Amino acid sequence: MRRFIELLRQNELLKIIDEPLDVELEIPHIAYIEAKKFEEGKALLFTQPIRDKKAYKYPVLMNTFCNKKALNLALTRDYEEVANEISQLTKLHIPTSLKAKFDFFTKLSKLRFAPPKRFKKEKALYHYEIVSSLEDLPILKTWSLDAAPFITMGQVYTQSLDKSQNNLGMYRLQVSGKNELLMHWQIHKDGALFYNEYKKAGLSKMPVSIAIGGDPLYIWCGQAPLPKGIFELLLYGFIKKQNARLTPCENGIFVPYDSDFVIEGYVDLENFKLEGPFGDHTGFYTPPELFPVMKVDKIYAKKDAVYQATVVGKPPLEDRVMGLGTERIFLPLLQTTTPDLIDYKMPENGVFHNLILAKIHTHYPAHAQQIMHALWGVGQMSFVKHALFVDKDAPNLEDYESLIPYILNRFDVNKIYISQGICDQLDHASPNACFGGKAALDATCHFKAEELEILSDEMLKSLFEKELQIHALKQFYTECKSPIVCILLDKKEKIEESFTKLLKYKKHFRICVFLDKENHLENPYMLVWRVVNNLDAQRDIFIQNERVGLNATAKNEFEDYQRKWPKQTDCSQKVVENLILRNIIEEDTKLFKQFEIFG
Repeated sequence: MRRFIELLRQNELLKIIDEPLDVELEIPHIAYIEAKKFEEGKALLFTQPIRDKKAYKYPVLMNTFCNKKALNLALTRDYEEVANEISQLTKLHIPTSLKAKFDFFTKLSKLRFAPPKRFKKEKALYHYEIVSSLEDLPILKTWSLDAAPFITMGQVYTQSLDKSQNNLGMYRLQVSGKNELLMHWQIHKDGALFYNEYKKAGLSKMPVSIAIGGDPLYIWCGQAPLPKGIFELLLYGFIKKQNARLTPCENGIFVPYDSDFVIEGYVDLENFKLEGPFGDHTGFYTPPELFPVMKVDKIYAKKDAVYQATVVGKPPLEDRVMGLGTERIFLPLLQTTTPDLIDYKMPENGVFHNLILAKIHTHYPAHAQQIMHALWGVGQMSFVKHALFVDKDAPNLEDYESLIPYILNRFDVNKIYISQGICDQLDHASPNACFGGKAALDATCHFKAEELEILSDEMLKSLFEKELQIHALKQFYTECKSPIVCILLDKKEKIEESFTKLLKYKKHFRICVFLDKENHLENPYMLVWRVVNNLDAQRDIFIQNERVGLNATAKNEFEDYQRKWPKQTDCSQKVVENLILRNIIEEDTKLFKQFEIFG
């Protein structure tokens, strides 16, 4: 980690902040705002973290993956080069000539670095100093409504009961005592599957070790969507061309020898506590739920240890860059199961699982529908809620200004497919935790649409106001066959009923999106974030008379929503104003407004 920090500094990607700053809200808010500067953002090293004036021994590193250049530094090469190498491996054929045999074995030889190397009681870990409790670590509390401080970049190492499989996961960990953590592994994760193995065997505890810091590539590998049963550090060896070196903890779990901190202990299989709320990467607080308790036996720290953390919330944030690497590097593997997939994109304001764009090579009718179901059945892609499919002649998937009109000119309501399946456990829109509605649009074909009579925003609003109490209205892409009308309103009835009332004016619109009045129509980036977060396709998409209505409002009981609708993650205005007053951050009103820093 110290070597990587120096590498960031040499590449002018590091900002060192020597001012004493609180790990509760202050440090996370600074990192949150810095991450929204896209390629201009930097990694932040806080040398004097404090809590209630108590000084910590260890500095805090935030925004490690601050931009594409930092990601490539962690990978030690360009992420596109890694993707290309994986692509070559997926296309290996039986060699038929001497040269082909040489190329074949050359490519295979690159895998020799993949398996991690284990060492018997490697000296590194056991020359660490002992930390007496979690209270001595500068663990952050990111948001005002968070239940407690959370470890946000912990590498969680577990193994199956028979020790044949190892797993590295990236799960949030809530501090619930001086030597106690709550383990937030979702039911779909390998760690939770191992937990069930131990439980079924009648055991009372399961060994777990958590590493923090070390090579930053460990944490990227921890979130990589590898197939079940494949140890994530195999990917580390493949990318870096050197074996990951592991050392044993006393509980039998192996961790990287160069970790800055190691927390080892056991998950109590009979002990659960309420974990959360926590402001997560969706930009909303996840509600309190019961999760297993981890009892901490020992905490080790390097003498020059750096505590690595991240901040999650409303996009864009550091996970945008980490997700970009995942998206590009894993495209060749997706193409092995869906060979007609040309490219895909996970926009950061779609919060990854909530929206994907896919470019495909269509060969026959319903080909897009076939690929939809294929993607919905592949690993973490099965969590995707909304997918838009375009043909090979579509604009570049990153060229939104060209791509969106392309899609809206092929927006055939008869090519909208609504299904149901598993979803991210953090998703709040689905009526049931862990599964809900999904929607996909096949925009690969031209279609003949009746011509609309487009009115000005003011005229359309005056018509709609005959039926509803509208707070504001704005039309987008009126030059397209299927423009989008966004309506802000104070909801008084089911949105489906409101949509039905507007159908008498259907010659003036094709797509109508309903949002709560607190939204900002001049900010389409955040509108997309809120819409794809708040939709459950089976409940919130209405198709009538060749028109589509989307209910992106907060749900309540009269819309048959029985869960509690969460609050969104907003910065404390008081904390930010104080940081501005102390010249820690700049008062960037435009950025604050663009990304709704205060809501």
